[in-house]
Amino acid sequence: MKYFIASDIHGSAFYCKKMLEAFEREGADRLVLLGDILYHGPRNDLPKDYAPKEVIELINPLSSRIFCVRGNCDSEVDQMVLTFPILADYCLISEQNRMVFVTHGHQYNLQTPPLLQAGDVLLHGHTHVPACTKTDTFTYLNPGSISLPKEGSHHSYMTLENGIFRWKTLEGEEYQTFSL
Repeated sequence: MKYFIASDIHGSAFYCKKMLEAFEREGADRLVLLGDILYHGPRNDLPKDYAPKEVIELINPLSSRIFCVRGNCDSEVDQMVLTFPILADYCLISEQNRMVFVTHGHQYNLQTPPLLQAGDVLLHGHTHVPACTKTDTFTYLNPGSISLPKEGSHHSYMTLENGIFRWKTLEGEEYQTFSL
């Protein structure tokens, strides 16, 4: 199973299209969205081609292939227009006998982690900054942001296949890896 992991689209039709092009290019089985899909949030500038209705039209056809968690900018009204579940605070992926705890990052994060066992992964977005940080118990990973990267980072995503996480720019250039 190959997972394509992306976060923080924030209603950008331009970057959503680029993300879906990368998703197809990767040949991934599942699209894992780490929240903040349609709304840009009060602290962010409007992303390029801010068009939430267009984002809806772009991603709804992939409903059966999407795992999604709720971001701090996602709400019940968003669920009314999206045809895949978006309101879960987290989901779990089993990979190489490890648990990957998938969440947005505003509730569970390095400061307030969930209960994890040695070797598990905490995967979240929210900060808009790619990350790979090992702690005494788990490893924290972040793909960065599709549309609003921060701290000079790329518009980026991750893939997960055969226990290997790969960070890539939207153009597909790999710039970091982590193996379970």
